[in-house]
Amino acid sequence: QVQLVESGGGLVQPGGSLRLSCAASGIIFSFNVMGWYRQAPGKQRELVATESSTGQTNYADSVKGRFTISRDNAKNAVYLQMNSLKPEDTAVYYCSGVLVENYWGQGTQVTVSS
Repeated sequence: QVQLVESGGGLVQPGGSLRLSCAASGIIFSFNVMGWYRQAPGKQRELVATESSTGQTNYADSVKGRFTISRDNAKNAVYLQMNSLKPEDTAVYYCSGVLVENYWGQGTQVTVSS
């Protein structure tokens, strides 16, 4: 059974940084695409950033220049370095892995508040 487990969320002040991590288990092949999505209260889940197995990245306009996605294909892990955080970045962040089907983690809460 494929599982994705996120870690690294928490409470941070505006302008601060957090690093999210996601580790996969139960799969021996590398995901074609791994990424991060987020869902704020009352809003739909939205793409934050993705990275393909060949290193191609894609970012939401709202996080470009502030967030950096990276992955370790050997470990089937993906990371999200978040800098210059804003209150509007507050959401539950979900890890995603795509290989034939889309797998999701359980989510980790990120709260940006003073």
